[in-house]
Amino acid sequence: MRVLPSERLISDGSEGTPFPESHSELPPMIRRTEFVAFALAGLLLIAVVAVLYAARAFFLPVVMAMVAGTMLSPAATFLEKRRVPRALGAVLIVIAVTMVVAFVVALIAVPAMEWSSRLPELGAQLKDKAHVFDRPLALWKELQTMVGGSDGLPTVALPKMEWVQPTLEFVSPTFAEFLLFFATLILFIASWRDLRRAMIMNFSDRDARLRTLRILNEIEVHLGNYLLTVTVINIGVGIATGIVCALTRMPNPAGLGALAAALNFIPIIGPVAMFVVLAVVGLVAFPTIGGGLMAALAFGGITFLEGHFVTPTIIGRRLSLNALAVFIALAFWTWLWGPMGAFLSSPLLIVGLILKEHLLPEDAPQLPQG
Repeated sequence: MRVLPSERLISDGSEGTPFPESHSELPPMIRRTEFVAFALAGLLLIAVVAVLYAARAFFLPVVMAMVAGTMLSPAATFLEKRRVPRALGAVLIVIAVTMVVAFVVALIAVPAMEWSSRLPELGAQLKDKAHVFDRPLALWKELQTMVGGSDGLPTVALPKMEWVQPTLEFVSPTFAEFLLFFATLILFIASWRDLRRAMIMNFSDRDARLRTLRILNEIEVHLGNYLLTVTVINIGVGIATGIVCALTRMPNPAGLGALAAALNFIPIIGPVAMFVVLAVVGLVAFPTIGGGLMAALAFGGITFLEGHFVTPTIIGRRLSLNALAVFIALAFWTWLWGPMGAFLSSPLLIVGLILKEHLLPEDAPQLPQG
């Protein structure tokens, strides 16, 4: 009878024990069930993103209200300890925040309307000052000619205004979205304690309840601290920008300072947009390019100090976020929900990191040890 190699007996006389194969330890392979689980998770993620994008008119105000309500909930708790009913405290907090936002919008809207009425004049001034780039463009033309490129001189055309109306329609929410946001915000702040209790008691296991309680407490504390610290920092940036604009004799320094404080709530995009605004306003308001760029360059220095020294020192390591994660979250939520999504990107990233820390702790074994 023919004996297969895997059925050879050991020479010590023991029967029925085959020799181990030299290639018995094979590399781990993804099983079919794991592949199906990954595929289902990917399809679920795609479906959730599609629903959030298609139904943004509903989810954006609701999520915005929940995030803002979680940030403002400590203030309602503070008023409640002073014997102010929580429902009344929620209404007072929303009214106070609305008044502050309306004041900032008024500071920004007045000069914006004035400048929008002078768009043709301002465009002509910018076009006249663009002649300073004629010499670099001529050198570029000579370089193109030397390398065999086109002889045509590139022209710098001012952007047309057809984008204004679609942009305003995209940025400004409808009345129904405003109403949904304010109603959800007031009800969320007023009933946050009951919602916490319901989410905690929804679990029957004691450990799960304690974990849920820790997650909710940490989210509330971190989002509240984030709102407070970022607001104080942005107010400081706005005041510094207003002082710089006043010292450089820029038009309407108060409005520019308020705009800088408001845009600084949007990471990365906000400071860049404010730099461009200051550069354009300075080039229009001053006869020389050097004088027109003074305020923009000073604002660049302010944001550099704020981003690299002030904010990391105040917020600390616990709330510090990875720059790549912030950028990816900013790009994703801006694509999904526009400017309001950009504002929500950092708070939602904080919530995601808190959930990751509690549900996937670092000390948990991720891979089997070989």
